[in-house]
Amino acid sequence: MAEFVEIPSPGWPLHFGEAGRPAVVIVHDAYGRLPYLEAYARALAAQGFFVVVPDLFDGVASIEADGAAELEARLDPGFALATLEDAVAIARTPDGPAADSGEPAERARVGLIGLGLGGRYALRLAQSGAADAVVAYHALLGDDEGGVIPAPVLLHRADGTAWAGGVDIDGFVSRLKEHGTPVTQHSYAGTVAGFANATVLRLVDRNAAALAFARSTYFLQAQLLD
Repeated sequence: MAEFVEIPSPGWPLHFGEAGRPAVVIVHDAYGRLPYLEAYARALAAQGFFVVVPDLFDGVASIEADGAAELEARLDPGFALATLEDAVAIARTPDGPAADSGEPAERARVGLIGLGLGGRYALRLAQSGAADAVVAYHALLGDDEGGVIPAPVLLHRADGTAWAGGVDIDGFVSRLKEHGTPVTQHSYAGTVAGFANATVLRLVDRNAAALAFARSTYFLQAQLLD
């Protein structure tokens, strides 16, 4: 039987940094909103972003593969997308004197970072135009989820293709480019899907995770801060 853990601050999004700044929504993988994401979010906030971390599993997480699979199977796609829409709305909400005075304030630009399961939902949400940039770790969309993504995309790929579930990775990238989406991708030799998940020690590759974080930060700075 799969084992699950309760995590602090269930349900409502965690947030870090100064509201009104260009923002990033981080979407967890199938293991849930585990503790490593707080360190990830704080490091990103230190680079000048307002960071929001929603919880698709309402306070439940796992460090086991069986538990992750069960949590993913339980997740309702409509609920997941609605949760991310709410997180983007929080991320875009201006703060400070302009908001208090009733004067129109420019909405913050928002990027999405999604890991695994979260990457797929980030890409799906971005199809609606809800994001100004998307970073997806070991995630893509199948032919039946096709659609234009009107924002630059950065893809981090684990070594090998097993994580893609039989979907043609190069075909997905080509499809995006054909529709005019700027796409950058990086593959990390010797890694498995989940290499950035520092709480699940059998998955993490700290060197690859650090490099992917640096590349993600540079990409989001270029897309959201300029």
